[in-house]
Parts: sequence; structure tokens; C-alpha cells
Amino acid sequence: MHITQGTSRIRFVSFSGIDGAGKSTQIANLCARLEEHGLRVKQIKFWDDIARLKNIRETTGHAVFKGDKGVGSPSSPINRRDKNIQSWPMTAVRLFIYLVDAISARVTVNKVLRSDAADFVIFDRYIYDELANLNLRNPAIRAYVRLIMKLVPKPQISYLLDADPAKARARKPEYPLEFLYANRQSYLLLSKLVGMDTIAPLSIQEVKREVVDLALKELSLPTMTSASDDRASTKLDGSHECSAA
Repeated sequence: MHITQGTSRIRFVSFSGIDGAGKSTQIANLCARLEEHGLRVKQIKFWDDIARLKNIRETTGHAVFKGDKGVGSPSSPINRRDKNIQSWPMTAVRLFIYLVDAISARVTVNKVLRSDAADFVIFDRYIYDELANLNLRNPAIRAYVRLIMKLVPKPQISYLLDADPAKARARKPEYPLEFLYANRQSYLLLSKLVGMDTIAPLSIQEVKREVVDLALKELSLPTMTSASDDRASTKLDGSHECSAA
């Protein structure tokens, strides 16, 4: 499902990728750059504002599989056990939960696009980040993905921040490295299946430039072509936050 410019003047984009890919840094930078152009920018966090049945997720990950809670950091790594648990019973649970989240995403996006609270909306993760947990090589699962994508509005830009799994895990140690390699391949396969805008695993500054340029092109604004643009972007340390929607 596509939302075209003729349907709404509000643009919305999403950021996806393996844990530790740098989504928060890129979202903060894009938000700041768009605000410099006078745009009202809002951010929606998928896990906080869209995902449903959170008690079931917590129970399976923590109580059932004895995984850690919280967010991992280089100084305090954790061992999560949720989306990296692959079994048919868990897949069945995920198919149900992801359908519920798809309906929630549809409602949330349509509500945002009908409001007058923002010119540009950034989704920190999207339904893609759930679909990437499925076995996309299975024809039945691919059919399920196509069904979900008919329910969920597709962003004007669906950023997929590709990343080296080893470097990503060093930044955010939460899942086994083997899982991150498999998860990365799943994201890349999903990108081909549903059409995402994949950003190669470049330096932070190079990724910032590509991310911002894609957004500015969508808005028909001048892209980052000067050294001063890069220097302005470098000053942002990732602490800038968009307004919550």
C-alpha cells in the first residue's frame, strides 16, 4: 500500500536494520537537518507506539527462554532470547503478533497522515523489523509477508541501514554474532521482496549524507553537496531528538 503525495502532504519514512546498525544516530541527524529547513518533524517509535501484546513478548523472552531484559552496551552486554529463538511454535506466535502489529501500524500511520502536527514523520523501526525475523525462504512465509504489506502503508522511503554484524554487535551486544549474520541476510532478502532503500555499510558520515540526500530529494530540496553541509552534520552527536508524535 503506497501513500502518494496526492493523498497527503505529510511524508513519512522508516528506519530498519539489525541491532547496532546505527538507526538512532541517523534518525537524530535526519531530524536535525530537516528542522534546519523549517520542517516540523515527528518521530514514532515502533516498539513504544505501535507494537501490541507486549506482555506476551516479555514472557516468552524472559520467563520462558530465560533471556536478559534491557538494552545492551559495550560496557554492559546482555543476552536476549526472543527473536533469535527459531522454532515452529514461536513462528506461529509471531505470525499472529505481527498481524496484530500490522493492523496497529495501519491505524497509527493513517492517524498521523490525517493530522496537522507534522510535515515529516520518522518511524524508528517499522513492520519490516518484525518480518525480518521470519524464514523468508519459505514460500508460505513470503505469501504472508505480501499479505502484511497490503495492510501496512509503505513509507515514501524505507531506509534499510546495512551493517557489518561484528561491528554492530560491538556497539550493541545483545544477540549472538551468528544470529546477527543470519538476521542481516534476512533483511537483505526482505529488501528485495518488498522494496526497501538499502544504505550500504559505509562510514557514519557517508551514511548520514546518503540518508539526508534521499529525504531532501523526496522533498524536492537541495541535497548535501558542500563541505559545509558535511561539517554541520558532523557536529551532531546523536543526542538530538525529534518531537514525539
